[in-house]
Amino acid sequence: MSKFDKPLDGAAFDQIFRQARTYNQFADRPVEDSVLRELYDLMKWGPTSANMSPTRLVFVKSAEAKKKLEPVLDEGNREKTMKAPVTAIVGYDMEFYEKLPFLFPHTDARSWFAGKSDEQLEPAALRNSSLQGAYLIIAARALGLDCGPMSGFDNAKLDEAFFAGTRVRSNFIINLGYGQEDLFPRSPRLAFDEAARIA
Repeated sequence: MSKFDKPLDGAAFDQIFRQARTYNQFADRPVEDSVLRELYDLMKWGPTSANMSPTRLVFVKSAEAKKKLEPVLDEGNREKTMKAPVTAIVGYDMEFYEKLPFLFPHTDARSWFAGKSDEQLEPAALRNSSLQGAYLIIAARALGLDCGPMSGFDNAKLDEAFFAGTRVRSNFIINLGYGQEDLFPRSPRLAFDEAARIA
């Protein structure tokens, strides 16, 4: 039996899910590099297919990096992103399989992917980087950070600005910081019977 067979307490559920919100504005409070390292060190333990861990992250903090990010954003996302203490670019490495001898050493998992076309590789890379991006949000909330995940940018231009010379492609971005409580009323969610069934 798992040693973690008891649920977390209600306060943890509130912090991570029930009362957590998507933030567009953040307090003028820095996010320390040590917190970003701790964030990654939590996120990395979430499961991925064959432990492939395709996500590659850029934590945009400096004025120079923000200057590179700003022009690739849709107009409606620019101001809030420039004001956020950190923006995490969640990308995925199309050559993720090169790390599999280390990440999945008990079998030759690299051979499952090496030599495949980008069209064949992308579903696995994109799906698992999306999972890891969700783990990043959960880990951030667990550490007391607030998040503003979004699309709304030019992927090709972002890739050119931050991933040139690599096989990494951008998935989505997440603004990170300590949220300001100036929010719209919370939007509803679908009830169980509208979105799920037990077969």
